[in-house]
Amino acid sequence: MIAKKPTTIEGYINAAPKEVREKLRQVHESIRAAAPGAEEGLKWSIPAYSYKRILVTFAVFKHHIGFYPTPSAVKAFAKQLTKFKTATGSIQFPLEKPLPLSLIRKITKFRVKESLEADMKWRS
Repeated sequence: MIAKKPTTIEGYINAAPKEVREKLRQVHESIRAAAPGAEEGLKWSIPAYSYKRILVTFAVFKHHIGFYPTPSAVKAFAKQLTKFKTATGSIQFPLEKPLPLSLIRKITKFRVKESLEADMKWRS
């Protein structure tokens, strides 16, 4: 769905069709609010946010925005995700419906906590 290969998250959003850019900005800002200080960049040519490990990624498609918070997050939020199509580590948010921005923030915060706890296990 993205015409030219971007090099930044802002470039990714700006390369998307005009009608979806605002939704992509909302996802981007929701993730940033939930993961302050996360490293932002592109992994696999899609927006990704990480500390020492990837927290979440997202991508735009013809009919939905794919949100990829890892299998553990999809499982942890299964009850809140029943309205959406999900797979092992992904969630599809239909473009024609409002985005669940508070849920995106909650899932991202879950991933931040999960990531920090996993990294603490490696410290002595």
